Amino acid sequence: MSNLIIRKVAVLGAGVMGAQIAAHLINAKVPVLLFDLPAKEGPKNAIALKAIENLKKLSPAPFGVKDDAQYIRPANYDDDIAKLAECDLVIEAIAERMDWKHDLYKKVAPHIAPSAIFATNTSGLSITALSDGFPDELKARFCGVHFFNPPRYMHLVELIPTATTRPEILDQLETFLTSVVGKGVVRAKDTPNFIANRVGVFSILAVIAEAAKFGLRFDEVDDLTGSRLGRAKSATFRTADVVGLDTMAHVIKTMQDTLKDDPFFPVYETPAVLAELVKKGALGQKTGGGFYKKEGKAIKVLDPKTGEYVDGGAKADELIGRILKRPPAERLKLLRESEHPQAQFLWSIFRDVYHYIGVHLESIADNARDVDLAIRWGFGWNEGPFEGWQTAGWKQIAQWVQEDIAAGKSLSNAPLPAWVLEGVVAEKGGVHTNEGSWSPASQTFVPRSSLSVYDKQVFRAPLAGETSADPKTYGKTLFETDAVRAWVDDRAGENDVLIVSFKSKMNTIGPSVIDGLTQAIELAEKDYKGLVVWQPTSLKLGTPGGPFSAGANLEEAMPAFMMGGAKGIEPFVKKFQQGMLRVKYASVPVISAVSGIALGGGCELALHSAKRVAHIESYMGLVEVGVGLVPAGGGLKEAALRAAEAATQVGATSDLLKFVQKSFENAALAKVSASALEARAMCYLKPSDTIVFNVFELLDVAKKETRALAAAGYRPPLRVTQVPVAGRSAISTIKASLVNMRDGRFISEHDFLIASRIAEAVCGGDVEAGSLVDEEWLLQLERRAFVDLLGTQKTQERIMGMLQTGKPVRN
Repeated sequence: MSNLIIRKVAVLGAGVMGAQIAAHLINAKVPVLLFDLPAKEGPKNAIALKAIENLKKLSPAPFGVKDDAQYIRPANYDDDIAKLAECDLVIEAIAERMDWKHDLYKKVAPHIAPSAIFATNTSGLSITALSDGFPDELKARFCGVHFFNPPRYMHLVELIPTATTRPEILDQLETFLTSVVGKGVVRAKDTPNFIANRVGVFSILAVIAEAAKFGLRFDEVDDLTGSRLGRAKSATFRTADVVGLDTMAHVIKTMQDTLKDDPFFPVYETPAVLAELVKKGALGQKTGGGFYKKEGKAIKVLDPKTGEYVDGGAKADELIGRILKRPPAERLKLLRESEHPQAQFLWSIFRDVYHYIGVHLESIADNARDVDLAIRWGFGWNEGPFEGWQTAGWKQIAQWVQEDIAAGKSLSNAPLPAWVLEGVVAEKGGVHTNEGSWSPASQTFVPRSSLSVYDKQVFRAPLAGETSADPKTYGKTLFETDAVRAWVDDRAGENDVLIVSFKSKMNTIGPSVIDGLTQAIELAEKDYKGLVVWQPTSLKLGTPGGPFSAGANLEEAMPAFMMGGAKGIEPFVKKFQQGMLRVKYASVPVISAVSGIALGGGCELALHSAKRVAHIESYMGLVEVGVGLVPAGGGLKEAALRAAEAATQVGATSDLLKFVQKSFENAALAKVSASALEARAMCYLKPSDTIVFNVFELLDVAKKETRALAAAGYRPPLRVTQVPVAGRSAISTIKASLVNMRDGRFISEHDFLIASRIAEAVCGGDVEAGSLVDEEWLLQLERRAFVDLLGTQKTQERIMGMLQTGKPVRN
């Protein structure tokens, strides 16, 4: 395969999707031209400029760092069309109108570079029909590339070829989307709504139909079909509100218009309640009301019988809640046999989806794996529908579905295909095996893609039925305790870097984790090129990512507190600090592979590492204020050291306050980065640290970075014995601003105390400005502040509140 380098991308259409695709490409450091129509008044690029400005206001944020909006170049078709020739990839993302798209293609096609890939981000229109009228040469470079909304956060991208798309084009684009943009790519057939929307929207329509049949409320249904089923917390109707009811109605309309011969065609009728809401302009979250409406602090839910909003809060029956916790086979058996309307509803929606995917697999996807990954990545299900069917017992479920079809209980009378009921799939107990996933067209189990980009994924997204590598047991274990596992990837050429993974809840760090980490460093220094701290939980799906570590394990420290009071905790704090110094001064590089949350002690572990490799969705911060404490694992000490280093580089050691100010604010306000890019701006990551966009590549990149440091003759930093600090004058300046905040009642008296102790630690304590101190002095300031605060009643209230409720107590 030739090496495709995407130097610049053009996005055609500055609407919601086009602008957000452009933003995420900028996150990935890909230059972007954002095109739209020339404005009739004002600057010709006004439409694109307004879209770029709007991106800064969106939540969730499309940019990792808001200021990066400046890197999107606005363009219009009158003045800038010749610039398309500079682009290696052109993505069209205008409204879902075939005629509008064709008109635009006629305009831009002559200007697209002869080697560039041309793609449409349509959510459901025929890719082949869109390519009608293209010259053959351009047809060969045209395909569908369907991002899911919001593009930064949704892992799925569907790649859809036409019959004439060159295979190498698809391979190149899949490689770029996977590694550079960080997506999970699924190849779909050119059928209406492709895979995820086809199955996902059918699933929603089935839920609406069955809820009406069994007389269930919308909030009741959402409680039943969200996290209880391992699906998105927003469940069904809340998700529809977030996506937009007009968008949902449009996708359903596409199915109505293009699937008239489908045996499930009657199901594609727009539900009356949805049609009425759209007619009224109640389009969900963006208009302030849809299936739900917020009135003051109360969330109201629509009563479809009266059209009025009523108090929400309907829940699953306790009996049904217990059934849903049973193993899959038992769960479905109990739901099917129960006469409770909630149970009958749940069995019905499972049956409807199994029926649908069984009938439609051959027409919408090459194999069952693509359906399961598309639904997991696009709709946030923890397991795909084929996986659910297979784990519950393939043959038994198939028999029950067939019986319901015969009894007229299902949404269609179409029989299940023969391959479901007999032959090799039935014999093997499902569609996923170690040989691959079932393809009805080829009558074989199709293995995973062999594209070289996937060589970087030590652990690919697992599927039920496959015996995939388990990251908790994979490789060769060198030692294992209750707290950590130290291991190597024992494949040839991969076994030169030691990996340590934590086993505590949320990967918190207590004395036993510190002991294991220290043992791993000693082993790495003896026999390996370096050590990577990497957590298997980075691969959790539906949504990939984290936690790296939620911080210090307060529960593990509680016995010491109960026996010795606040002073009894000091040895624990000192041990934590010494563990972090052991990481920093190890004679081989220790690299933190960060994904998801790295809070408190987790952030401090990363700060002390030789280097950090972080997934784009890394949320880092020193958040101990939330439990009434100060960071005491060396995080404030590192802030003081970095401030001194920065000041020294510009010859400004006489004004250290401005160099510690940002670090003080970050800790005092418990600020957490909203991305790895923002963590870099907050100085939790250094400019030299590596940011990875695909979480499945995190471990591989971290190992490669370890080898690179070792090959360059890695030496740990020299011990810090003389560092200039900002001193008492800077502490006084910070405290003066804190007094104003306290007196203005923006912070409590206890907040004032905690923030003052943070200021003392980052400024080096009660010494003259510019005084030289060592690392141990700074650690002692942290430790003393931590122990003193722990002895206060208000901090103890905050800790107990957090342990009991998981939420900060404001006192």
